Amino acid sequence: MTAMSTIVHAAYTAEMAAARATSVDSERWAHLERAHILSQPYPWPHTRNHLAMLGLALRQRDRREALGQVVRVIVASPGSTLGRYPEGNTGRTRAGLMTRMTVPADLAETLAAQH
Repeated sequence: MTAMSTIVHAAYTAEMAAARATSVDSERWAHLERAHILSQPYPWPHTRNHLAMLGLALRQRDRREALGQVVRVIVASPGSTLGRYPEGNTGRTRAGLMTRMTVPADLAETLAAQH
């Protein structure tokens, strides 16, 4: 595991800030999902992202999502550390814990720029 590059860190931070700044829950989820894709290889940012998702699920009183996020908070850091995470996964309960997904093109470019 390597440290998060400056370009990935900037994109992750921007998505997390955008999630906090909007009052529209669907937009907040979209930003958190994008931040999740960027954070997967990094234990603390990945866990922090799931904590934010858990907070939003609790605020929405979405029990299924909240329970799914509790599980993800527990496994995020070990999964990142061991390199065992489904690339492109949005981090939501509906996505499935180990379901690989297509990385949006702009995020794929950001992730590729770090290498």
